[in-house]
Amino acid sequence: MSSLICGSLAFDSIMQFEGRFAESLLPEQLHKINVSFLVPAMRREFGGCAGNIAYNLKLLGGEPLIMATAGQDAAPYLERLAALGISTRCVRVIESSYTAQCFITTDASSNQITAFHPGAMTYSHENKVADAGPVKFAIVAPDGRDGMLQHAEQSAALGIPLIFDPGQGLPMFSGDDLKHFIDLATYVAVNDYEAELLMARTGLTLEQIAQQVSALIVTRGEQGAEIFTGGRKIDIPCVPAATIADPTGCGDAFRAGMLFGLTKGMDWETTGRLSSLMGSIKIASQGPQNHAPSLAEIEERFHQNFGYRFA
Repeated sequence: MSSLICGSLAFDSIMQFEGRFAESLLPEQLHKINVSFLVPAMRREFGGCAGNIAYNLKLLGGEPLIMATAGQDAAPYLERLAALGISTRCVRVIESSYTAQCFITTDASSNQITAFHPGAMTYSHENKVADAGPVKFAIVAPDGRDGMLQHAEQSAALGIPLIFDPGQGLPMFSGDDLKHFIDLATYVAVNDYEAELLMARTGLTLEQIAQQVSALIVTRGEQGAEIFTGGRKIDIPCVPAATIADPTGCGDAFRAGMLFGLTKGMDWETTGRLSSLMGSIKIASQGPQNHAPSLAEIEERFHQNFGYRFA
């Protein structure tokens, strides 16, 4: 049965400025900035949390079903998903908008200036979870604010086990909103920064949040991850990467591993380790959807790192 992935589809335009922003920005003139950066290197990537999670879940042999809104320029993305065998029947095209787009410029010191255009993502509330039909699990990842709230409520009302993954959308919500999400969720997944913000906004500790859900998952980059479940904390090690190329989309790859482990009924130790491995595989490639290991290769890497097979 499919896993419903509610979240964004986006295009990421990634540009490289060979100088340093600080050399073009005068501190005494920051109140009237008018600068231009020459970016000879540029690439355009398929992105968005829903697209990234679905891509990685498909690599594992899962059945992703994306629920998202895309714009008038979405044809190349939809064609790509179809070619990958990922269903687009729950993707709504908003002809009056562009697909969400992120423009990222990085300088020689790895400083970044980012502009994000939400576009069609703001119409995500027009999608209804009930239209997806029977699904085994659902994840609500960063998307339009109203869409995230409604999709969480609709999943809970239908009795679908729900992963709440606020990601970069977390600042859109008040403490009461976030407590409502936690009440609706079966699982909560955040990175370490998001965990701190979640605690600050709700006034709840990690232990208190964990008591309200079946599992709370906190990723900590090169320090691995922690899974709070059943009154205990499971430490998940970071899997060493072949190379560190680009962290964009690593969290989404981790969540795909979670969805796969949950749908297959794996224990949390195995689910966490597989999730960690997926993040490690992703970080070795530029862009969120350019790594393409076979399932057999993923299984073998898991065996090499952990001494047993997940399949």
